[in-house]
Amino acid sequence: MFRPLHLMKQSESVPAAGNVTVSASPTQGVLSANTTAHVPGAAAVSVASEAPSNNITTHHLALPVIQKIAPKEQVASSAASNITSTTSDFTEQGILTRYIYESGFDIANVELCPDLGRNLKVLVAITSAPSHKDARMAIRQTWGHYGQRSDIKIAFLLGSTNDPQLAKDMTNENKLYGDLISGHFLDSYDNLTLKTVSLLEWVDNYCNNVKFILKTDDDMFINIPKLLSFIQKHAKDKWTIFGRLAKKWKPIRNKNSKYYVSPSQYQPAILPDFTTGPAYLMTGDVVHDLYSVALITTYLKLEDVFTTGIVAQDIKVKRTHVTEFYNRRVTMNACNVQKGISVHMVKFDEQFDLWKKLLDGKTTCK
Repeated sequence: MFRPLHLMKQSESVPAAGNVTVSASPTQGVLSANTTAHVPGAAAVSVASEAPSNNITTHHLALPVIQKIAPKEQVASSAASNITSTTSDFTEQGILTRYIYESGFDIANVELCPDLGRNLKVLVAITSAPSHKDARMAIRQTWGHYGQRSDIKIAFLLGSTNDPQLAKDMTNENKLYGDLISGHFLDSYDNLTLKTVSLLEWVDNYCNNVKFILKTDDDMFINIPKLLSFIQKHAKDKWTIFGRLAKKWKPIRNKNSKYYVSPSQYQPAILPDFTTGPAYLMTGDVVHDLYSVALITTYLKLEDVFTTGIVAQDIKVKRTHVTEFYNRRVTMNACNVQKGISVHMVKFDEQFDLWKKLLDGKTTCK
């Protein structure tokens, strides 16, 4: 029986990524190396993953929905009893994401996406942390105002916390604003990929008709009018992730680095091209397969490399470079703010100044 990593005894082990076969059955099981797992409503699909190479041969159109809308009692389950945490000691061995990801939500707010997003142009999903309330408030009071439009929804994605006061604060904040989504994982840097997988699950379950999803962070300034203009120009595009493209990057093998990638996690000398994590835009049609294949891919805490690089490449999603995604700190003048879609490393108190510059109708930019 599957247990989250934090509940495992020292003598127990999690199978590393290996050959996995998925077949149709009315019951759902847990994927394990060199075994057969059962997923409801799916045609038989064979997925070969030879760790540590992380090269996966898939037939993405046949992949099943791993989990559809969960029962209310599962969505409302307590974070205290359902927390999946990861440690570098575990994940560096090369472990399928399925073993450390627990589906479902402590806070779901499914009403954020009425009619499964059929009338939404874009869902803006902002990754945040329980303690970042000031950042969330600054966004709500500035560019987050666009979430009041019927064709745009803005949500904050978080993990759980072991701090009782922070957990209480999150509950109260959600009662006021109703814009939080909290998954079954402990909020930490090593779990950033779990946060993105949680986003993919939420969209796949509750918002699978949305046209575009912008994944961004709470230290970003997003020029929503510029984003909408870009979306309008690319309304017919499919199977694409847009953003600031990183090409031919090498995995860092220094174990002391925050960005260390072990050979068991990813063996090739060059990473797949990926869009950098502060902000990237996905067409809605990629979400289901990204989610399904992510679960049977070796876990990597570098969420942008994992999601928009390794997994996206496995299912042949196009990655497109867009210069307007700055995804870095730039000189905070009105022209830079008005020309770009995303600006990175913005402190919560700077959001108000950038908002004012975005609305500045006096500056003439070349």
